[in-house]
Amino acid sequence: MGKSSLSDAELWNSIKDDDYRAFTTLFKRYWQLLYKTALHYIKDPEIAEEIVHDLFFNIWRSRETLQIDDFKSYLKAGTRYEVFHRVKKIRATPITYFEELPEEMGSSVLNKGDENIHSRELEQELELHLASLPDRCRQIFLLSRKDNLSNAEIATQLGISKRSVENQITAALKYLRNNLKNIAIVIMLLRLLK
Repeated sequence: MGKSSLSDAELWNSIKDDDYRAFTTLFKRYWQLLYKTALHYIKDPEIAEEIVHDLFFNIWRSRETLQIDDFKSYLKAGTRYEVFHRVKKIRATPITYFEELPEEMGSSVLNKGDENIHSRELEQELELHLASLPDRCRQIFLLSRKDNLSNAEIATQLGISKRSVENQITAALKYLRNNLKNIAIVIMLLRLLK
């Protein structure tokens, strides 16, 4: 039986046992999808290709310690994560140093600028994590937290039970809590929940 007929889980188990052919099979299976995902966000074919190669390289290098239950979801989330970091590096702006601060630029203006940049970075990271949620779960979470709809209103709007809405919001919050490493994002999320 050829490697291409094996499931992702079977291939992953072989990869953990240093089976390079199984790794090559998974690479061929998902490379195009991940490349298109990266290219969608980054718009640079060369960088998109680097992102996918780096992701697979890191998986191979960490194969003995990684726990991957759903390989496709892991790869898509990993690709978006890598894109986010590349975009962050690309958008990094040079810092201009002044001997003296111009009078029209008080320290409060500079602090607000720093706050705005930090806030945008946090929002981007939160959006990246929200994009990893299943579509229905993300939709319900945003209706609740962004549009401030009650669970009953969401249930009526989507034609589902109130309990389903509650379950989806709970699942989204649990996912975000488990995946958000930056405490500032958690603080921002808590502000959204008010």
